[in-house]
Amino acid sequence: MSASPLLDQLIEALRCLPGVGQKSAQRMAYHLLERDREGGVRLAARLAEAMEKIGHCERCRDFSEVPVCPLCASPARETQLLCVVETPADRLAIELATGYRGLYFVLQGRLSPLDGIGPRELGLDLLAARLAAGDVGELIIATNPTVEGEATAHYLAQLARQHGVRPSRLAHGLPLGGELEYIDRGTLAHAFGSRSEIPS
Repeated sequence: MSASPLLDQLIEALRCLPGVGQKSAQRMAYHLLERDREGGVRLAARLAEAMEKIGHCERCRDFSEVPVCPLCASPARETQLLCVVETPADRLAIELATGYRGLYFVLQGRLSPLDGIGPRELGLDLLAARLAAGDVGELIIATNPTVEGEATAHYLAQLARQHGVRPSRLAHGLPLGGELEYIDRGTLAHAFGSRSEIPS
């Protein structure tokens, strides 16, 4: 408790950010008030504007200020390829790290019945409609290699097959440049079990 109820409310509001506890929120609030009030005003304005104006693309469910995001509207993208990711951050990582030129579908999560997240919450009805339209030839499943991510991948593969679309899954295994003795057991076991023949 500080002498200012408004300061306490600011600190509590900052705690909504991931990884920000009481001490971190307190440091942020004090920094803005002591050293960067102009930055704090700018942050508040951008935050308010973003919360009001940023929604989801009608086609891919990524964050967008317009009904169809620029990536989905681009005629330069390959419509036959559709990559499914869990989050907008995953989409950005693939876009920056690869030469992928297809389209995306952002789940905004993964199947987790215990948390009340089922197919409807992930927009899989919208995905099914896209697959049924016949424009997609390959569904690239890029969910994370977690228990929920694997269950989601299995569900997506079944959905793709129902609509005559070929499902594929990102490869998982050993990192490039990694040494076996430092790889965790789960990753090593998965990589060993998924080994493939070396082409000649």
